Formats: sequence, structure tokens, C-alpha cells
Amino acid sequence: DFSELRDNGTRKPTKSNYKPGAPLNLDIEMETGTGKTYCYIKTIFELYKLYGWSKFVIMVPSVAIREGVQKSLQITADHFAETYGKKARFFVYNSSRLHEIESFSSDAGINIMVINRDAFNSTSEANRRIYLELDDFQSRKPIDVISANRPILILDEPQKLQSPKTLEGIAKFNPLFILRYSATHRTQHLKVHRLDALDAYNQKLVKKIQVRGIRTRGLTGTNAYLYLEGIEIAPNKPPFARIELEVKLQTGEIKRQLKRLEFKRDLYDVSGGLDQYRDFVISEIDYNRDVVEFTNGVQLFAGDASNDVTEDDKRCIQIRETIKAHLEKERQLFSRGIKVLSLFFIDEVVKYRDYSKEDTKGEYARIFEEEYQLQVDEELSSLELEQDGYREYLTKISAEKTHNGYFSIDKKSNRLIDPSVKKKGEEAGLSDDESAYDLILRDKERLLSFDEPTRFIFSHSALREGWDNPNVFCMCMLKHSNNTISRRQEVGRGLRLCVDQKGDRVDHPSIVHQVNALTVVASESYQDFVDGLQREIAETLSARPRKADEAYFRGKTVETVAGDKITVDDQMAKQIYRYLLKNDYTDDNDQLTAKYHEDKKAGKLAGFSEELKPIAGSIIDLIDGVFDDSKLQMTENGRSSKTNPLNTNFEKKEFQALWSKINRKAVYRVEFDSEELVKKCISALDGFLNVTPLQYVVEDGALQSGVTDENLRARKGFSETKSTTLMGGPVHSAVQYDLLGKISEETDLTRRTVATILTGMSPIKFGLFKMNPEHFISEACRLIKEQKAGVIIDKLRYDALSETYETDIFTAAQSGQDFKNATEKLRNHIYDYCITDSAVESDFVKALDNSDEVVVYAKLPRGFLIPTPVGDYNPDWAISFKEGAVKHIYFVAETKGSLSSLTLRDLEKKKIDCAREFFKSLEDVEAGQKVRYDVVSNYSGLIDMVR
Repeated sequence: DFSELRDNGTRKPTKSNYKPGAPLNLDIEMETGTGKTYCYIKTIFELYKLYGWSKFVIMVPSVAIREGVQKSLQITADHFAETYGKKARFFVYNSSRLHEIESFSSDAGINIMVINRDAFNSTSEANRRIYLELDDFQSRKPIDVISANRPILILDEPQKLQSPKTLEGIAKFNPLFILRYSATHRTQHLKVHRLDALDAYNQKLVKKIQVRGIRTRGLTGTNAYLYLEGIEIAPNKPPFARIELEVKLQTGEIKRQLKRLEFKRDLYDVSGGLDQYRDFVISEIDYNRDVVEFTNGVQLFAGDASNDVTEDDKRCIQIRETIKAHLEKERQLFSRGIKVLSLFFIDEVVKYRDYSKEDTKGEYARIFEEEYQLQVDEELSSLELEQDGYREYLTKISAEKTHNGYFSIDKKSNRLIDPSVKKKGEEAGLSDDESAYDLILRDKERLLSFDEPTRFIFSHSALREGWDNPNVFCMCMLKHSNNTISRRQEVGRGLRLCVDQKGDRVDHPSIVHQVNALTVVASESYQDFVDGLQREIAETLSARPRKADEAYFRGKTVETVAGDKITVDDQMAKQIYRYLLKNDYTDDNDQLTAKYHEDKKAGKLAGFSEELKPIAGSIIDLIDGVFDDSKLQMTENGRSSKTNPLNTNFEKKEFQALWSKINRKAVYRVEFDSEELVKKCISALDGFLNVTPLQYVVEDGALQSGVTDENLRARKGFSETKSTTLMGGPVHSAVQYDLLGKISEETDLTRRTVATILTGMSPIKFGLFKMNPEHFISEACRLIKEQKAGVIIDKLRYDALSETYETDIFTAAQSGQDFKNATEKLRNHIYDYCITDSAVESDFVKALDNSDEVVVYAKLPRGFLIPTPVGDYNPDWAISFKEGAVKHIYFVAETKGSLSSLTLRDLEKKKIDCAREFFKSLEDVEAGQKVRYDVVSNYSGLIDMVR
């Protein structure tokens, strides 16, 4: 809302937090990787559309960010032109192309200038031209021409633009106001939006994080070198451990080798008789805990390196682990058309490019090429026949061609250098013929193509804001640990959601975190890295409420099951607070307990009182808004090698028959009469629209006797003696509401349709607008959307396609699953494990597996989706029953803890209604037995329905 701006862009003096005449600064906090650049480009178009403002300057701290912004403007130009019917004119400021500033000033459309800090903040001759009267610019100063436009200034990463000299330069642009976009604001202004790390993860806007740590452990009384890479299992075979140890070769040379060892193997024999491995006989390989035990009592957990481990050893292990993680992800994602990139952080260029060597390969480049070839050879030997496409892709890329570097470059010597010794005129890049600078920074489309062999990128540890790539899936910290660069900054380079070969973002909520997982190979233990990362994230969440006390709930707006919005008063806030205390859902510090999270996940939250039941859903949403450390479960152990393989039940004729009936893809169409919708909306508004008049509460209070300083600090010095509620009359607001526009935007109806609805209402109901405009708009939108949704469901029709789902959706993205809630040793399930989401599902699985009526069943994979007008829908179960007393029935079931429609979210109810229509359409196209679909809460309800 810019209603408080003067014509010259400064805030009116009614706000005390801004000095008179100072430009308005607005903070927008957005987590790295959530589309910050897209957001402010869209904001530019919206400001032009709503207010006619057309001059914008995007200011960035570095050349790298400038290039990224320019690229974003290029690739989104057509997209925004489609949406807004207009293209923006943009350019990068260059002191030798001042005619572009002339066009910036004279053009009436949207004009965007992108400028980096050094272009107006440096003392170089070229950069000082912006402040000089120039003959080739009609004796004018470029800065004067720019500032005369009163541009809106957008600061990208403003924490990098805080030096006194930079701030002085910014002021010379004479901005109308300043929008500041960053994930980490150091100086706080008026914050208008927050999308922090936790929100970004919960909304599935960024990748999840997997960590592979390396821990060095001393083994008492021995100097045996051991490194446990991991534990693997194969169907119907015992597990084996992948252990690196020293081996004496026939030549007498001692070399470290990676061995696949099974239970009871003697490491003394494996090593060729090296004495340090006496008594190292494997006594247990625990797949569930990822630990190997030896007869001498020594234990090794996955990622442990014992005893004589040098810094070089650790770096070699890290490089190997990164390549291994890269190949694992690549094998899973290749068929989806997603190219996998990996990023190595190093602290010295010489470790990658050593110009004293004839081939210029540094230590890390040599290690990488050796380890890469070993891992690829092993990968090729394990590929299945159906993965021949990936086999061909791997074999045509050499170890030398698949890695590249991104550093600073000394143009005089044409050599890579560290940023710390960067000199005048240098840029980021690589001095090869193809220019890694263009490839990695500018030509991202080519980098993401399978035709480009570069998949591994080495860069300096100082790489922070300015470069990221959506398809970075692995990161390796090949550097000494220090505090100059936070873990969060490093991880941020790879959090953006990936794209496929078409450039489409892979962000469907049902599969987003199955595909988008960033593996970080750390130089410290898993626990140390995760603790440090989560501590850094928690520090950025200081603005979140952390106590579920009465004060937190008081004044919040909640919604009843009927859709009415009410405000939580003192009595209601006290009831909610007592509910939490009574059920041990909060502790003595009013913070949420583990019991609350466990009961909620299990679907066993304690019941609410009769007064609170109508707003139970909103109360839970409010409780979930309270932050506690347990919510920072944004990372997982990347070493888990567990998979959930298909078993022989998958091949049963009953399941294959069932699958052939439900695997049809379909499209939906909705055909309805606008006049019918208008009539329904008018009827609903006339019958159910209620608007609460504005209320004014007059409270009297008195200072308590014997009040202490502590009472006053706690704001408990006064006690309320009387409270009176007065109803306000019609509102005569200075705000001019675009009633048609607001309702049209909220309901996705045309202004013409909205106008027909409003003019058809009874004058009495329409007159409620003057009583409380905001409440009128929100209630009218709610009722119209309800009628619209009802019409859509009534008129929804599915048309089955000839295209079907392939069976590979059952095996896609098998790694990285959470086995904490897995049920194993099942008779009738198509997988070895059944991973459930709640206690209701867990009980349902046990009943299915124990039932004599069930032949085979499947927890349907997340890739099995039914399209609906309110989003894609993934049903839970496919079940085949035995033929016998009842007709053979194929059944697709959705399990819910309660069948009460009031406890299901509106969105869930609409998707379920759409799913019923989908399965009805299958009955129309399939001859023979029907496919049944319904919602059940337990197995007994299911079997009653079947019979």
C-alpha cells in the first residue's frame, strides 16, 4: 500500500520511524533459491500496471549477480509479455554506451537498468564517468539524467551494499523508494514480506538437504587404517560392508583399496597379512544402524575413518563420496531428462590448476580423475539392461572433460587466480577455449544440456551470492573449516529446484523432495555439520513466535468449519492455552513438546472442548505457527543406502490385472453455464452473507496497589475494571476500494461476471459493504468460490487417454525414503517395506496383510497422479481381493483418520470428489469388473463396503 507516499516518493511525516524527506525502504526477506529475481521482476510489472511507475534500477553487488539478473530478464521476457501484454526494455549500465540512458529516460514503457556496485562506486577512470560532465553526453552528468527520473531502486543482496561510500552513491540516484531483497538482511527497515528457510522448506520451494559427514576416530591400541564407506544389501542375500583398508600387493607395495566384505571376513587375510589388522574379523554387519563390528570390540559407523588419517586422505574420501553420490542421483534422474551437476568448494586455485605442472592439473584434479574412473567402471558393471541409455551417456564422457573450474582470471597472464589476489580488470572465468565463464555463468541452458560434458565444477570457497544453478545436486567442502563463510551460504548455492531438458521446473508437491535432494559431503562429522547448519538457520528465525502462551493466541483470526471468521478473545485464548497444558503439549516455558508433534503425526491429538471444536482446524494451524527447534528437521543422513525393492507380489496376475485397469491417464473438462453460476452465487450471497460491523472496545483500568517494578516490566501493573463494546456505523473510508477488481482477482472470475452477481444481490445485503468493506469482500469471495467449486465438481467430466503410466513409477526415486515408519516382512504388499504416513495407515497395513480376503495390495507411488481442477491428487492404495463369496473386486482406497466431512480440509474434499469422477470414467471405458473408489478409516469399514 503506497497511499502514504508523497508525490516525490518520501513517506508522509505521520510515521516516526522514518526521517522527514528520507526515501522509503522496504525489506523483502526471501530464502536463497526461492525465486527472488523472478519475484522482483514481477513486482516491476505490477507496479507499472497499478501505479504507472516505469523507471527501475536494479542494483547488485557483483558482476556475477549482474550477469544472473540479465539472464533472468532475457529468459522471462516472453513469459511476462504473455501475462502483462507488454515487454520491458532492459540494459546493463556501461559508461561507454550512454545512449542507453537517454532511451531509459525518454521511453514511456517499462525501463530497467541493471548496474553493479563498482560501476558507480569505483575510482577507476571508466567508473568515475557516471559523475562527470561529458562532452559526448551533451555536457551532462549521467547520474543527473538517471536521478531526474526518480527511479524505483531495487537492491539485490543489500547487505553487500552497506559501506558509507556505497550508501552515498545510492542516495545520488534520488530513488522514489527502495525495495531491498535478501535472505539475510543486516540492517532492518520496514519488512513487508518474509519467506524464511523454514517456510521455504515446508512449502517445498527448495531442495531437501542430505549430509554425508566424515568422522575421524581413534581405535585404542591399534594403528589400522579403516574407512567404512557404507553397507549394501541385495535381494535374498546377506548385507556386505564397503571398507577401505591398506593392502599389501604381490610387488610388496602397500596400497589402500576399497573392498566389499561379508560377515566373518578376516581383515588380516584381506590385507595380505599386515599385522595391524590381526583380530579384525567382522562379527556383525548391522544394516539398520549402518555399523560394522569386529571380534576385537571395534565398531565403525558409515562415514567413520579410523586412526592414521591425514588431511589428504580425508580430501580423497570426500571426492570419492561426491562422485559416488553424483552417480547415484544421475542414475535415478537421467530417464527424467534431468542433468546432475556437482560443485566442489576449494580454498586455493593451485589445488585445481597448478601451472608449475606440465599438464597444469592440480592435486584435486588428479585425485578426481582417478576416483571418477574407478567409480564409473563400478557403476557400469551394475547397470540393468533397461538402463542402456544411461550406459551410453556415461561411456562417452571422459574424466578429463567432465570437470571444469570457476575462478577469477588474470587477463594479463591468462591464468586462474584466487580472489584474494584479484587485480584491476579481472573477471570470474576460466582461460580455456570454450570459456568456462560463459558456460557456467551465462550459458546455463548449455550447461544443463546432456550434450555438454561438464558435470563437476570446482570453485573457490568464497563463492557466495551471485552464482547458483538449479541442477546442483551434490556439494563437497574441500577446504579447511573456518567461520568466514557460513554453512548456510555454501548450501544456498544448490537449494534451487531443478529443471529438466525442456527447462521445466520439477516442483510438483507430490514428488518434489523425492527428486530434489541436495547431498552435502562435509569435511566434518554428520552431526557436527547438521548442528552447525541448523543453529545458523535458527538464528535467522528470531522473528518467529516461540511460545504458545495466551498472548500469542489473543487477537488472532480463526475460521469456523462453516467458513465464518472470528477473532480469538481473552477467554478463548485462555481455553486454548489450558488445552495445551492439560495434555502436556507445552512445557513450563510454554514451548511445544515432543508429545504434541508425536500425537499430531499419529492422528491422535486430544479432543477439543465443545466451544473450540468449530475452530479446531484453525487452532492447530495457529499452534503449528509456533516455532521450536524440532521443526528444523530440514536435513537427513545422506549415507542411508536403504531401498524399498519390489518383490514377487508385483508380478502376480491379480496385481497386473488391477494395474492395467487403473493406470490410464486422463484429462478433465468442465462445461457449465455462467448464468447458472451467477444465480447460485446471488442466492448464496442473499442467504448467507453476514458482515460484522466494526466494533470499538472501551476499557477502563486502574493501577494496582503495591505494584512492583517487575509487574510494570511485565505489563501487569494495571487491572481492567470495566469493558464496553460499541458497534460502529457505516464506514466513510478515504480508501477507494476496487470492489470488482478485488473480488475478480480472488475468485478468478471476469469483472463482468462479478458485476452481474453484485448487481443481482438484494440492496439490503449489498448495503452491508458500507458497514465493513474488508469483511464484505472476504465473505463475498468465500461464498462465490464455494459455489464455483460446487459447479465445477457437478460438471466435471474425465476423458481417458490411450496413454498409460509405465511401471517405472514404482521404482523411481527409491533412495532417500524415511524408514522410521516402515512395516517390513509383509505377505501381500508389492514392496518389501510399506512406508506409512500415520498410525491410521500403519494399522490399515497390518489388517490388509493379515486378511485372508486380500490377494495383493500396493501403497501407490507418488508419481501416480489424477489431474483435478484444484491440483493433482495421489490416492493411497490399490487392493485386489480374492474371488469367492463376493464378486472379485478391484478397489482403490483413501485412508483418513476420521470420515467426518468437517474434519477434512476443503481442498481434500474437492480432490476426493474429483477422484470419484475419475474412477467412474474408468468404469465407462473398461469392460468387465468395476474399479471401486472410496474413503475408509479402517479395514473393517473397507471389507463391509466390499461385501
